[in-house]
Amino acid sequence: MSRGTSYLLVSLPTSIASSNEHDEALTALRSAVSTDHGTTVPFSIPEFKIGTLDALVQQADELAKLENGCVGVVGKVGDSLKAILEGDENKLAEQKTVNDKPVDQYLRTFSWNKVKYRADKPLGEIIDMLQKEITSIDNDVRSKYNQYNTAKTSLATLQRKQTGNLSTKSLTSTVPPNLLIQDSDYLETHLLAIPNPLVKDFLKSYESIAPMVVPRSAQKISSDDEFTLYAVTSFKKHGPEFIHKSRERKWVPRDFKVKEGGAEEERREVERVAKEERKLWGETLRLGRTGWSDAVMAWVHVLALRVFVETVLRYGLPLNFVCGLIRTTPKLTKKARASLDASYAHLGGNAFGTDKKGRPAKDDADVQAATGGSEGGEYSPYVCYEFEVV
Repeated sequence: MSRGTSYLLVSLPTSIASSNEHDEALTALRSAVSTDHGTTVPFSIPEFKIGTLDALVQQADELAKLENGCVGVVGKVGDSLKAILEGDENKLAEQKTVNDKPVDQYLRTFSWNKVKYRADKPLGEIIDMLQKEITSIDNDVRSKYNQYNTAKTSLATLQRKQTGNLSTKSLTSTVPPNLLIQDSDYLETHLLAIPNPLVKDFLKSYESIAPMVVPRSAQKISSDDEFTLYAVTSFKKHGPEFIHKSRERKWVPRDFKVKEGGAEEERREVERVAKEERKLWGETLRLGRTGWSDAVMAWVHVLALRVFVETVLRYGLPLNFVCGLIRTTPKLTKKARASLDASYAHLGGNAFGTDKKGRPAKDDADVQAATGGSEGGEYSPYVCYEFEVV
């Protein structure tokens, strides 16, 4: 995927050429933008069934919203891929292909998918198909990515239990079963992870923080860099109070039940979840790669439809136009558009005139009228859509 690349998708009437022929009009378009500012290739758009003027105006609005949706889905799927690949930009670039081609190659050799989106269908049906497809891509990738995240979180939790400190890790392999009182009607054993700086205070005070704590029952079981694990015996009647008072002193009570074969069972569970997480990682990566490709293809088809509809609305019938894709950079986009404005300002009618030096100049009042007075609306005297695929 080419970084730092932007594109202009431009449509002009073939009348820009004196012969009114398509090839000569394409040559005129190519010559309008200096190769220092961009390179132009033909962009083929089929002719679609044209409905009423009111329908075209409505479809233009629908396509604008649909394109925004496509851009959003492409971005979200790209973010999912980036997360799956842990931000590795090189690996991410390898996954971001369109129909198994680099993005730039796909755009420069674009051909309308007549099998998937039959051009003989009404425009409204094609728009509906694209809307359903982009929604489906979004739902499928998001669902699979959520499955992967759930498995990843579960694995991290299990691994923390294996490798964390004594306040969080599993105690199955740490606590000897015979250390715990298990079958008494009156006594019970409490396991407490004591922060190392608080051990002295614990040993001095544990017997008196609640009634009926068995004197001198504290037994050290294990320790690490942060905590020391102790077992303390008390009467069951006052067990809840002992636990409550322990928490107040920042001693961490640990729940633990003796289970035969528990350590082996935990190991098998970690292996099972790790295998599931790895499987979902691969599935999410494959679906993300395919979803990103499909989302970009849908987006480009929507752009092609936007150009077609706007061309009909702008230039009218009979439909004689030439469409070109200009490959440039974000820094050079303004210069490329300025060159196009200079060559084709006359297509804008009253909205574009010339200044004292003969350069194209916009009439703000007419431009505002042409763009419907919308805030931030940028009017050009020809059909032009600017986009980047990142």
